[in-house]
Amino acid sequence: MARSERLNRFIINSVEAHPKDVVRLAAAAFGVSRQTVINHIDRLEREGVVEAHGRTRARRYGLKTNTWAKTSDVVAPFEEDRVWREQILPYIRDLPENVLGICNYGCTEMLNNVAEHSESPEVMVRIDRTALRTQISIGDVGIGIFNKLQQACGLDDPRQALLELSKGKLTSDPEHHTGEGIFFTSRMFDEFMIISGTSLFHRTNQDDDQWLVDLRENPKVDGTIMIMIIRNESVATAQETFDKFASPDDDYGFSKTHIPIQLALYEGEQMVSRSQAKRILARAERFKEVILDFTGVKEIGQGFADEVFRVFAKEHPDVNIVPMFTTPEIEKTISRARWGETVPNEPQQLSLLSPADAPDSAS
Repeated sequence: MARSERLNRFIINSVEAHPKDVVRLAAAAFGVSRQTVINHIDRLEREGVVEAHGRTRARRYGLKTNTWAKTSDVVAPFEEDRVWREQILPYIRDLPENVLGICNYGCTEMLNNVAEHSESPEVMVRIDRTALRTQISIGDVGIGIFNKLQQACGLDDPRQALLELSKGKLTSDPEHHTGEGIFFTSRMFDEFMIISGTSLFHRTNQDDDQWLVDLRENPKVDGTIMIMIIRNESVATAQETFDKFASPDDDYGFSKTHIPIQLALYEGEQMVSRSQAKRILARAERFKEVILDFTGVKEIGQGFADEVFRVFAKEHPDVNIVPMFTTPEIEKTISRARWGETVPNEPQQLSLLSPADAPDSAS
């Protein structure tokens, strides 16, 4: 890559984090004058890549966002693949093939959800693109995804619906759908968000992080908005995501799931009870491997641990429960549940053992 192109790439990659001092940083990194950097920025501005705000010392730079949006009626027969081809693909066709594959899967799955589950008369599609990333938003004015699942599946509240949704294999229409679309889509994109009612679910793939935000202080969102964000130069593929949660012993079917424990915590609660454990493990028997993600959870109660790692493990010996991101305190509690004793010097090893690896005395 030519030095001039490398300087342009540095500016593009740095301008969002350093809107006021990107000129200084680029000049120092490449050993060139500030005027040389400004000339490059001016060229990028003319090309519609960078935009400037303010004058002289107050001047700030940022990536220019190009936006396209359209609202369409949802009338039968609704063809999500046609919406993809005619309303989305023309605006992102220049993206790499692997990124297009991810966008194709995510868009058609989310559009199908709107058509068949939302009860919305219309669907909104919006594309926001910069030189670094593409954001595709699909929204409706229907019943709301969390409310829909709560009612259809007999769940206690919308928060529990989100927990079940994050596991996969949950749908309000099991005769016609597998409930896999949101699970896989949320893991293909760099960021994935669901906004519905007063709740915001946000998942990032950088650290496999996900959380729920209460938006009660903001206006309620009628219907549902799905937001998918991916880097334009991402090397991820849709097939990699499928393979990550598939097992060769199960004809490469959807056999693994990832459950964020933190989503099950209500305000003021700690993870201590057997009822909490049962709620988290609902439908877990449908999978062969269940990853329990303890990110953000510092401690668990002995009753919770016993229900997960002894009772459930004994009732479902074919399901491998794998705890991740556990604290030393959680490791000790899991050890007591599995074997009735702690092994404090080997906490990391314990978290990787399946119930089948436990000594005979555990039964």
